Amino acid sequence: MIVVAALYQFVALPNYQELRIPLKAFCEVHGIKGTLLLAAEGINGTIAGSRKDIDAVITYLKKMGPFQNLEYKESKAETMPFMRLKIKLKKEIVTFGVPIANPAQMVGTYVAPSDWNSLISRPDVITIDTRNDYEVMIGAFKGAVNPKTTSFKDFISYAEENLMQHKDKPIAMYCTGGIRCERSTSYLKAVGFKEVYHLKGGILKYLEEVPKEKSLWEGECFVFDQRVAVKHDLEAGSYDMCFGCRMPINDQDKASEHFLEGVHCPHCYNNHNAEHYARVSERQKQVQLAKTRGKKHIGNASETRPQR
Repeated sequence: MIVVAALYQFVALPNYQELRIPLKAFCEVHGIKGTLLLAAEGINGTIAGSRKDIDAVITYLKKMGPFQNLEYKESKAETMPFMRLKIKLKKEIVTFGVPIANPAQMVGTYVAPSDWNSLISRPDVITIDTRNDYEVMIGAFKGAVNPKTTSFKDFISYAEENLMQHKDKPIAMYCTGGIRCERSTSYLKAVGFKEVYHLKGGILKYLEEVPKEKSLWEGECFVFDQRVAVKHDLEAGSYDMCFGCRMPINDQDKASEHFLEGVHCPHCYNNHNAEHYARVSERQKQVQLAKTRGKKHIGNASETRPQR
């Protein structure tokens, strides 16, 4: 069984460039795969490995000093959900582009998964899903507002156009693992919202801790690895991913005349030029050839994105 650990911490890392090489070396020794981002503001990512090796990496990070308050959560996978290890240097560990949104200085009020239902069931509370539209498409909390963003940066314009008149109302926000809400709640507090809450540990922690029969979650939760989605108790979900557009797809999508494995799906059919389709078709051919040889094509999985 593979342990998948989603982790982050906003903390000042003036020497973050110097951390990359020793951290990468340590992860490689322990057979860790996945993606980690390092920036002057902290660390973010999702990694996977054996129980022993994940424990070793978490212990290593916490002993470094800055990461003693590391926020992380775990789930399981039957097989390794990542193809390789990447440790990248970035300007931000979750891209937003607004300096006043600084979680190290100010964030919303954390709400434990056990208290989340009571909060979002209040008629005066506006519940907002801070994830992107393709994530919301396969699952969300009952009654939550979908901002219909295509990137996290779009949340700024959404807030300016739709939320500024509600500064006196309680706002409850959630995302996959919690990090995106660190940024979005900090932003709302900075621009004058009085009562801002966010789900501690994100949807993943909620699905882990809240029994299905008491849950207000509907559907599945998109995750940033080859599992594509998870359900309650963090069991693997029912979605696959279209290589052509990276959208989650279900059995109905795959039954469509516009679905061609590894090339396009109903979401992206006819959205690209002939050169693109020729390239991905050749790639899919190589994937199939690798399968016939009993091997795994190194590029046959969607590359992971850091947790959100």
